[in-house]
Amino acid sequence: MFALLAELREAQWEKLQFCPESCSQCSFAVARILAAILTSTGGWSPLESNEQQWLQVDLGDRVEIVAVATQGRYGSSDWVTGYALMFSDTGRNWKQYRQDDAVWVFTGNSNADSVVHHKLLHSMKARFLRFIPLKWNVGGRIGLRVEVFGCSYKSDIADFDGRSSLLYRFNQKLMSTFKDVVSLKFKSMQGDGVLFHGEGQRGDYITLELQKGKLSLHLNLGKGDSNLHFSNSHTSVTLGSLLDDQHWHSVLIERFNKQVNFTVDKHTQHFRTKGDSDHLDIDYELSFGGIPVPGKPGTFQRKNFHGCVENLYYNGVNIIDLAKRRKPQIYTGNVTFSCSEPQIVPITFVSASRSYLLLPGTAQIDGLSVSFQFRTWNKDGLLLFTELSENSGHLLVYLHGGRLMLLIQKETENPVEISEGTNLHDGLWHSVNINARRHRITLTLDSDAATASHATTVSRIYSGNSYYFGGCPDNFTDSQCLNPITAFQGCMRLIFIDNQPKDLILVQQGSLGNFSDLHIDLCGIKDRCLPDYCEHGGKCSQSWSTFYCDCNNTGYVGATCHNSVYEQSCEAYRHQGRTSGFFYIDSDGSGPLGPLRVFCNITEDKIWTEVQHNSTGLTRVQGAGPEKPYTMSLNYSSSAEQLEAVINSAEYCEQEAAYYCRKSRLLNTPNGVPFAWWVGRANEKHLYWGGSLPGIQQCACGLEESCLDMRYFCNCDADREEWTNDTGLLAFKDHLPVTQIVITDTNRSNSEAAWKIGPLRCHGDRQFWNAASFNTEASYLHFPTLHAEVSADISFFFKTTALSGVFLENLGIKDFIRIEISSPKEITFSIEVGNGPTEATVQSPTALNDNQWHYVRAERNLKQTSLQVDNLPKKVLEAPAEGHFRLQLNSQLFVGGTASRQKGFLGCIRSLHLNGQKLDLEERAKMTPGVKPGCPGHCSSYGNLCHNGGKCVEKYNGYFCDCTNSAYEGPFCKEEVSALFEAGTSVTYTFQEPYPVTKNASTSSSAIYVDAVVAKENIALSFLTAHTPSLLLYINTYFHEYLAVILSKNGSLQVRYKLSKDGLLIFTIDSGNFANRELHRVKINREGRELVIQVDQVLKLKHNFSEIDFKAIKSLTLGKVTDSLSLDPEVSKANAYGFTGCLSSVQYNHISPLKAALRHPSVAPVTVQGSLTESSCASMMEADVNTATTTYSSSDPFGKTDEREPLTNAVRSDSAVIGGVIAVVIFIIFCIIAIMSRFLYQHKQAHRNSQKKEKEYPENLESSFKADIDLQNTVSECKREYFI
Repeated sequence: MFALLAELREAQWEKLQFCPESCSQCSFAVARILAAILTSTGGWSPLESNEQQWLQVDLGDRVEIVAVATQGRYGSSDWVTGYALMFSDTGRNWKQYRQDDAVWVFTGNSNADSVVHHKLLHSMKARFLRFIPLKWNVGGRIGLRVEVFGCSYKSDIADFDGRSSLLYRFNQKLMSTFKDVVSLKFKSMQGDGVLFHGEGQRGDYITLELQKGKLSLHLNLGKGDSNLHFSNSHTSVTLGSLLDDQHWHSVLIERFNKQVNFTVDKHTQHFRTKGDSDHLDIDYELSFGGIPVPGKPGTFQRKNFHGCVENLYYNGVNIIDLAKRRKPQIYTGNVTFSCSEPQIVPITFVSASRSYLLLPGTAQIDGLSVSFQFRTWNKDGLLLFTELSENSGHLLVYLHGGRLMLLIQKETENPVEISEGTNLHDGLWHSVNINARRHRITLTLDSDAATASHATTVSRIYSGNSYYFGGCPDNFTDSQCLNPITAFQGCMRLIFIDNQPKDLILVQQGSLGNFSDLHIDLCGIKDRCLPDYCEHGGKCSQSWSTFYCDCNNTGYVGATCHNSVYEQSCEAYRHQGRTSGFFYIDSDGSGPLGPLRVFCNITEDKIWTEVQHNSTGLTRVQGAGPEKPYTMSLNYSSSAEQLEAVINSAEYCEQEAAYYCRKSRLLNTPNGVPFAWWVGRANEKHLYWGGSLPGIQQCACGLEESCLDMRYFCNCDADREEWTNDTGLLAFKDHLPVTQIVITDTNRSNSEAAWKIGPLRCHGDRQFWNAASFNTEASYLHFPTLHAEVSADISFFFKTTALSGVFLENLGIKDFIRIEISSPKEITFSIEVGNGPTEATVQSPTALNDNQWHYVRAERNLKQTSLQVDNLPKKVLEAPAEGHFRLQLNSQLFVGGTASRQKGFLGCIRSLHLNGQKLDLEERAKMTPGVKPGCPGHCSSYGNLCHNGGKCVEKYNGYFCDCTNSAYEGPFCKEEVSALFEAGTSVTYTFQEPYPVTKNASTSSSAIYVDAVVAKENIALSFLTAHTPSLLLYINTYFHEYLAVILSKNGSLQVRYKLSKDGLLIFTIDSGNFANRELHRVKINREGRELVIQVDQVLKLKHNFSEIDFKAIKSLTLGKVTDSLSLDPEVSKANAYGFTGCLSSVQYNHISPLKAALRHPSVAPVTVQGSLTESSCASMMEADVNTATTTYSSSDPFGKTDEREPLTNAVRSDSAVIGGVIAVVIFIIFCIIAIMSRFLYQHKQAHRNSQKKEKEYPENLESSFKADIDLQNTVSECKREYFI
């Protein structure tokens, strides 16, 4: 059952190709194992072939091991195909060899004779080495011959017992250094202790100490503050974890001025110290291993270090060597120079279900005594179970939610429960002591007797004869072990039963107790949060087998907080159907840059991204000269890298620069030194102004030759007494954004200036529509190798008609990554990182080769491999907890094909992103045969985003919605066009005459009328009112036919057709009162003889005409009909008051009369009479009616004024400002008087009307809404310039 223990009896020294730089003499010890020498006969083979076997090599002394080699057993079918290595200084407390932060499995042999060498990525310093066979030849047994390659290792060691220290005294009283280098190795079983400390009388200090198994470096370079804890220049950095494992750990501290590199093992943290000082002042001495003289000024109390230190160097001085040679500058306080190793045997419970340790006890002792130490990351797990003797029940000790619980259960008595501690799953060692005597039991945690918990039982407690640690065997009948919670995963040590220590090596040898799924003589705990693989500020937590990332409030999601919740551009938001507003964009997606808040101004033709800064208004400047310049820095609430990413990803960017001046020169053209300039990207100074070009010291008027004085290239350079300005756009992307403005010519008499820099505005996403078309299966694009060792995300759009093809592939020596369409309904993401290929496949219910755009996103991280296709369910595969995890690629990245030029992709790929970085497919396609830049046909996929009759129009980069024939507007033809109507408001759209109208039409001319017959009516409108009767819409023809939509006085809706043959047809919708101040949508559709009427999306009526000849339409009127027409009585009654309320989105076939009246009144054949005020019907339902006419323009959230206005009022003298204020006050008073006068008049008139016709108009429909509308109209007249 156990491995052969082989010791090194002789050594042969050779120089081989494994020579590392650390081996100065490059002499190699070849460990020739007895009966297991390579190229010799024989070999080692245990009696039983299982995973509990090992071959141990004693190298006689600590050496540096750099390589190993293996063979199978000579002349047999016995060889090992995979093995692991463990090493130790003492033959106890082993450590597993790890590579890439995982227990490394070495590839073994494929036959008995070939030799397989492995050079270690990280050398091992150890005396003992174990080969652990994990896999072997299926047709044979474990068989092994080994060689170990390395060199001698010399070191200076000091042993500190927790009370000792070394003092290194300086040659002078004060040591002041700008540069310090400290290096050492240490090993300890204690989690706390000072490794070295130095301080000065003026407050400087440096301290390195263990705190709860982590290393903390404290630095203070500040002067005059001896309070170490509250100094503003105090800097503390913590690194490492689980450093109290009695294994060697390396430390390197490098300081140059304020810059510090702090390295523990393989992990480095770079930081800068606080405070103003660059040098460290230490008085008298440095102490190593502790602080020997407590109570020195500013010294804080800490435990001394207990453990061993190796190769301790301070600024090139070998401290331990000086101490060993008893040099006078070293004071040695009870320090020995060999490492005393405590013979403590830890054990690891590996399995969450099968691990347990059974140890015997002495039954029927009156009382019970058990103690042990444990460490774990799991909140729950069984620590101990024992069946008590004399039917006194059973005792359980377990972790529940990170608390320690003790439970005694007996069938005839109430259970006794004790709890202790919190957060005991913190990875630290915790001691547990359970003592019972007669009826009293005590639970002590971490040797703290003062906080121990006690309980009393009814029956006396007698110890049992079997103690199960960590879990229970599967066979309950034999063990009688109960586990109400999960098994324990973690480490234990120092197990005492009945006050006697248990030798766990005897357990390993089979002579004591029993066990399952244990690693004995090693603690396999691992800190899975070091390094921290949670990205973007996610908080890492862990269990024994995995780690978790809390992504709350980070702006990122996913297993490792890798994926941004925000889109990468305003274009992407527009693609989702979003309209203008504030959004966060993450320009590099999953990259290191955080999200940035911008305003997305989504118009019909362009999508603008606007980033505001801290100085948006016009800023006045006086008293600035060359010796005392005016300087203003612009803060965009973002980093320079974020802004640069936004600019680089856009096709065009601009910032408006405006300089208003009165006797204040700007650029001092033509040949002078500029009096003002601006600073852009990379802190570069620029001497040109808005509207000019980089490198040309001019303003816009200089280029246009339109300056006030042609002798100068800027208006302001004429140095006139009157106000003027130079305004233009800065549009050279590489110089943007503007970060600072400097002005130096406002200190002369009557000299004054004002400036304004507009927000950064960009449009055109260079990547979202960036596409390439692959025309042959052999064509592909190649890019540099994908570097994504730990995490990778790939996203793109594709469209194809092919049955299969590879979208993307990147190969390594063994590793690879590939995404392909494997069948018309399947997308497959394949990846290999060394643990065998992983494939994530998404199956679509419909074909994906339909020549429509489809979205693919593939991601791989340490926890998951996932694949998302369109909005189909994501396929997620969990990654193994152990094994290889670094993706090692070395070939070029192939897009649209493979390295073998087989299974290439036919179709288009667009918007390809790798780890947030954008690949320019179009630029690469321009120089690649078989691939064309761009890909047409966007409307076939995205035409459905154009609503309400909008037409999708193709662009080279994307598409846009043409709303010409829609009653709506906006980027997706979804924004309503609506207006408020008063009682006399009339909007009439006049149709083109079908022929020259004559008074006496001949019979033969009637044929022309036939041609003008309207085959259909598609009418849609929305209305909101509180008035009846009302005329909403009236259409009349040259034959005195008409179509009218009215509200009857009872609130019902009528559609009235007057036809020459059928006469008058009235269709009444009386399902409710439609004059209820709610928005209603009406649709009237006639196709031939069939009429359909819908109200509020509900079908209300269907009718078939016997014959219809509605033809030769003359005009369409909204509201009051003003022409002298003979209207029938009901229509005439409704027309007497026209329509008072809100009409929205009126459509008649392809004509939008209301939109034409509001948007194109001078071009369209439309006539407006009375008051027509643009408003929002929908907002009137949500807001108070009094504010319904106040509209919000999303096109410019920053209140940008007309760039052509000189804004002289804003920069006038104080008297002018006061005059302006007085004018504004007078204007406001005038508006209030007008409002009140009109309100009183209308109120009086409404009162008269209500008295005159109180029977005809119900009171509840008249009073408040009419007054509100009239008040709005009056307010609108005061504010007409904002809405019309």
